[in-house]
Amino acid sequence: VQLQASGGGVVQPGGSLSVSCAASGFTFSSYPMSWVRQAPGKQREPVATITSGGRGIYTDSAKGRFTVSRDNAKNTVYLQMSSLKPEDTAVYYCSAKILGENYWGQGTQVTVSS
Repeated sequence: VQLQASGGGVVQPGGSLSVSCAASGFTFSSYPMSWVRQAPGKQREPVATITSGGRGIYTDSAKGRFTVSRDNAKNTVYLQMSSLKPEDTAVYYCSAKILGENYWGQGTQVTVSS
């Protein structure tokens, strides 16, 4: 299983950014995919999950501002973020739970700063 996140960067407060995660090594379309993030000095926290059927599930911090989507033909999951706040600054990871085991990809840094 390989998960590779990309697309992070620096954005001003109120701005938008999209990150993506390319997956391989498993039947991508069969599994929910999640985005989690970890800010400096804090524990990793969930952000959003997309079911195998394409339904997005969001934490309160992401609801209304973030949109999770997937392209099963490309084995890729996306996280579109808008109205970004400084507290959204973190390393963003995609993850998958396969046969009871959690897999994490290399994260991508998102920094919200003026």
